[in-house]
Amino acid sequence: MSQLFVRTGINFSSCQHALTHIGEEMLAKGVVHESYPQALIEREVTFPTGIALERHAVAIPHCEAVHAKSPAIYLIRPDTPVNFQQADDDEEIAVSLIIALIVENPTAQLKLLRRLFSELQNPSTIEALLNAPDAELAILFREKILESEPCAQA
Repeated sequence: MSQLFVRTGINFSSCQHALTHIGEEMLAKGVVHESYPQALIEREVTFPTGIALERHAVAIPHCEAVHAKSPAIYLIRPDTPVNFQQADDDEEIAVSLIIALIVENPTAQLKLLRRLFSELQNPSTIEALLNAPDAELAILFREKILESEPCAQA
């Protein structure tokens, strides 16, 4: 099970600023190797992680498993949206939720990314995450994303 770190009440001047913050915080928490901060920034340049959803946008920055010590997720809900380059476009999008993944097992990373994409496609999930009181954000993320099982279609 991944450790979950949550941060609200923060502003970033740029995506670079947000990624630097993530790198420093995860290093301080001891879940990544010294190589992680630079690897995270370099990967974002090559493979942008901004994702446009129906009414909002999220970013899911991550890098290769070799930079992780233990699995973690750093969920950041900044006070104002941060511009990230879109994953499938050259456009920048204003991101309201940043979900940094620290995964040491590439197979687990793929499963987690699939679940994230699936759950974030649901407008009620993203609305709930964006509007939850700060104290409830971690609990809601665990319930909606980490512990959710895909429902069988009736």
